[in-house]
Amino acid sequence: MKLTALIVDDEPIARNFLERYCEKNGTIRVVGSFPDSETAYEYLQQNEVDILFLDVEMPGDSGFQLLDKLIVMPKVILTTSKTDYAYDAYQYKVSDYLKKPFTYIRFQEAMERINSSYADKTAAPKKEDVFIKSNGKFIRLNYEDILYIESVGDYVKYCTFDKKYITHSTLKAVEEKMDKGHFMKVHRSYIVNLRKINNIEDCTLYIGDSQIPISKLLKTEVMGRINVAS
Repeated sequence: MKLTALIVDDEPIARNFLERYCEKNGTIRVVGSFPDSETAYEYLQQNEVDILFLDVEMPGDSGFQLLDKLIVMPKVILTTSKTDYAYDAYQYKVSDYLKKPFTYIRFQEAMERINSSYADKTAAPKKEDVFIKSNGKFIRLNYEDILYIESVGDYVKYCTFDKKYITHSTLKAVEEKMDKGHFMKVHRSYIVNLRKINNIEDCTLYIGDSQIPISKLLKTEVMGRINVAS
C-alpha cells in the first residue's frame, strides 16, 4: 500500500522535483500539490495524508503557521533552502529536514525513516543490547544503559550511567554494529544515544553532565533524528 503525500511549496520547480522523486520512489502517491499554506489547509480540513512535504517560507502563512492549525498531524518533512529552522523543526517534531537542493539519495533516506515508522508492528523486535570485550571479559551492555561512545586513539570508550568500558576498536566499526534507531555519530569522535540527549545548544549537546560536540555538517540531521527517536 502506498503512502499518500501532500506537497506545499511556492516554487513550481521544487514541487515538480518532489513529484518526480515520489514517483521514482514508488511507495508514495502524491494526492495534492499546493503553492501556499492557505490552500493546503483547506485541503487538509477535508482530507488526511500520511506525509506532508512542507516549505517554510511562503507568501502568506509560513509552513510552521500551517502546522499550528492542524488537528491531525501527518509525518512532516521540511524542504527549505535554509538551515536556520533546525531548532523549530525539533520543536514541531518533524520527521526530517531536507535542505534544498537535495539529492534523490537524501530524499530516499528521509523516506526510509518514514517507512520504518509505518513498519509492521508484528516484526521481530529490534536488538536491544551489544556484547563488548573489555579487560579480557565479554560484557553485555543494554542500549538503554549506554549514554555515548567516545573514540580514544585505537580504542573506544562506552560510557554508561555509572561506568566506562574501554575496548580495542574503531568508531567506524562500532557505528556499523549499533542500532541506527538508538545511536548516531554526531562527531568524528562521538556516537551518542539519541534518547539520552538532555538538550542542545549551538553545536554542543548535553547528556547528563557531559558536553559533546556536534559536527556543523551533521547538526541538521541530528535535529531531525532526535524527532524520530523521541
